[in-house]
Amino acid sequence: MISNSKRVKTLELWAAKMRRNVVDICMQRGGYAGQGVALSDVGACIYFDEMRPDGEGWYHDRFINSNGHDTIINFAAMAEMGIYTMEELRTMGADGSPIDQSPIEGARGFEITSGSLGTGVSQAAGIALGERKKGSDKRVICLLSDGELHEGSVWEAFMFAAHYKLSNFVVIIDNNDLGATGKTSDVMAVEPVKEKMEAFGFAARQINGNSIPEVLEAFEEARSIKDKPYCMIAETKIFAGIDVYQDAIPFAHFVGANGRWETGFLEWEPGWNEIQERIKRLESELEAMD
Repeated sequence: MISNSKRVKTLELWAAKMRRNVVDICMQRGGYAGQGVALSDVGACIYFDEMRPDGEGWYHDRFINSNGHDTIINFAAMAEMGIYTMEELRTMGADGSPIDQSPIEGARGFEITSGSLGTGVSQAAGIALGERKKGSDKRVICLLSDGELHEGSVWEAFMFAAHYKLSNFVVIIDNNDLGATGKTSDVMAVEPVKEKMEAFGFAARQINGNSIPEVLEAFEEARSIKDKPYCMIAETKIFAGIDVYQDAIPFAHFVGANGRWETGFLEWEPGWNEIQERIKRLESELEAMD
């Protein structure tokens, strides 16, 4: 079990700051707020704990985010790292802005063009094989959505990774059972995901993706697996981490700056105030641990 409470509390603070940044960005012209808020725990663990720094301001390990809808967590984390400023990120989606909601290859911090669902896993698996052939100890982490499991190319990539025993490859599936048009399970059921991943040759673990200790434990387990790739099935809840947003928006998709998306309605100010208060509380709790 992960017992270092200061480590966990520090990551909770990073996740809270990422959630604040997501809300800040989306208040301008809208965006994928639900996914960004929900995935901040996973994102904080990736950026501020799991990936090893390269000593030159970036990372030794590699993170591929396949789902363009989720890349707002990359931006939210990189704002804390100084790779982007919040002034830049507040222009996301504006005419002439260099900040794309689904970033393209070569954008700061992004190795692939995100958003063509189902393609990121193949690229990440290829990168993992390439690193192994070079004799590198770099690990490759790939985040994708459960909706991407509807794509056949994803399963081809899984077979590829298992065949080549890519133990340096970690797949994280955001398993929230939500998509642009409703429940993933209603569009085309993907469960049981864990059993399917194991059948395809992965070591797999199902976790609460909004529990930082569970995410850390899964990464710890992944590092111990030496003969196969690893899959973390992260059960997340849309807008998890900001209580007043729970159930405000029924689907995992774009929320406009006015807070409306189909039958949902979101008021930005209450959530903004809540996450600011959470940051202050976490900072006080961490200060008391020193």
